[in-house]
Amino acid sequence: MKFITAIIKPFKLDAVRDALAAEGVEGVTVTEVKGFGRQRGHTEIYRGTEYSVSFLPKLKLEIAVTADKAPGAIQAIREAAATGQIGDGKVFVFDLEHAMRIRTGETDQEAL
Repeated sequence: MKFITAIIKPFKLDAVRDALAAEGVEGVTVTEVKGFGRQRGHTEIYRGTEYSVSFLPKLKLEIAVTADKAPGAIQAIREAAATGQIGDGKVFVFDLEHAMRIRTGETDQEAL
């Protein structure tokens, strides 16, 4: 099993969700986060005053999948989240040692 964490631009959420559904991914947890990478934030002008925004709004997606679905899910995220601009995000993949569905007690792949 694999645990995929993806950081994406907020306006790409619907496209990524649809792409993951097409790959057979059944569950995604989404969290609103703030951060920066190479783009290092940006400056904005509000009411004539320029100010710096150090942490940009992003979304963090957390997805648990079987190992055979992971490559398709990763590619779906990449294709759906890409704009070609700096700040498109990142995808991290971890080995998932154990999972359990609380309601039924099912474990590992059956719990996903």
